[in-house]
Amino acid sequence: MDELLKILKENALESPRDLARMLGLPEDEVKQRITDYEAKGMIRAYQAILNPNQLDPNSVQAVIEVKITPKREGGFDRIASRISKFPEVESLFLMSGTYDLLVFLAGHNLREAAHFVSEKLATIEGVLSTSTHFMLKTYKDHGVLMEDKAGDERLPVSP
Repeated sequence: MDELLKILKENALESPRDLARMLGLPEDEVKQRITDYEAKGMIRAYQAILNPNQLDPNSVQAVIEVKITPKREGGFDRIASRISKFPEVESLFLMSGTYDLLVFLAGHNLREAAHFVSEKLATIEGVLSTSTHFMLKTYKDHGVLMEDKAGDERLPVSP
């Protein structure tokens, strides 16, 4: 990955001036490269990473394993495209292994998440089965630690 993209992935709020200084490049070149990455779709969005442990205590996050039967035309893509359009779906991946799709879901409460699985996801033609796992606590997300622990972080040594 290009060094500029690495820095932007770590902190998208860095100014073009600071980015140029870090990379030893002219600021105009950095601005142009960012514009090009956005136009090509390499940079898809800029987002803040929120700590779910400090948000609404009733909200839920779930990971759903989905087994599907791909259709002749469109295969996995047709069903994945349909699932990705639901606003509850935060991320969606085609996987290798025992299931085909991995869905990351955000809901306002447990009932809403259950309704999504039973009424929206499971009823899609080609969906064979689902397995839902609820996230209980987030320790790290997108490389960001969710808890600030002060003090000595060395592991204890046992005799």
